[in-house]
Amino acid sequence: MKRVLIAGKGSYLGGNIADWLKRAPDRFFTRTLDVRGEDWRTFDFAGFDAVVLVAGIAHQREILQREPRYDAVNHVLAVEVAKAAKAAGVRQFVFFSSMSVYGLTTGRITADTVPNPTTAYGRTKLAAERDLAPLADAAFQVAVLRPPMIYGKGCRGNYPRLAAMVDRLPAFPRVTNERSMLYVETLCAFMDGLLESGAGGLYFPQNRAYVTTAELARQIALAHGRRLWLLHSVGWLIGKLSYWSGSWGKVFGTLTYDQRMSDAFRPAQELSFADTIRATEAKG
Repeated sequence: MKRVLIAGKGSYLGGNIADWLKRAPDRFFTRTLDVRGEDWRTFDFAGFDAVVLVAGIAHQREILQREPRYDAVNHVLAVEVAKAAKAAGVRQFVFFSSMSVYGLTTGRITADTVPNPTTAYGRTKLAAERDLAPLADAAFQVAVLRPPMIYGKGCRGNYPRLAAMVDRLPAFPRVTNERSMLYVETLCAFMDGLLESGAGGLYFPQNRAYVTTAELARQIALAHGRRLWLLHSVGWLIGKLSYWSGSWGKVFGTLTYDQRMSDAFRPAQELSFADTIRATEAKG
């Protein structure tokens, strides 16, 4: 049995991962740890096989004055928790980084793409990656995940903003783009395999298929029993704007990982995209 400590009590990802692992009590024992404040420093990490750090700051309006706070949580805290885990004999540390380390609003990311973050969030996540790397050795595996946008029931960030917009609109522009996305249960299945293996390394979990923003909007509407008209007439203009404008690019631009980067611990089966949206939008 693997004993897993999830550092980041109350987090969306931590809660979902814990619930998933608890479905297999014969294979996983799971506990969560609150790493806000200083009390965690007295916690005994001994006896755990893996620590999964999901704590972090994201989805906040970035201003210069907040960057030290981003660094304290996304970077410094991550390294301190990892050091405490290693000192206690934990054998695997899993760190949630982000696609944001590449600094791209649009683009095709391959194994050769060099990170170049442009936000405090991206910079501090990459700084944590770089300071975690020297801690790895044969007895302490460090696994780093750089997921794209994660969605699922109760998720935070850009997905609920888009869903709220779709709920108010009778029509939506049809733009030919592609986005890498990651359904939260697909992530949990990936984590199951990663934790079972005890491996380290750099990982890029994502859904098997890319999705267009227009299809995402259409499926959200369908999940609520509505038909959303997709407009060809303005799609070309918005496609141009998404190439030149960061704000438009975040919604309508193409941003993908090469699918070959995501083969490791990929679940054998996944829900269809339409089913994942229905599950995300379901009430209750």
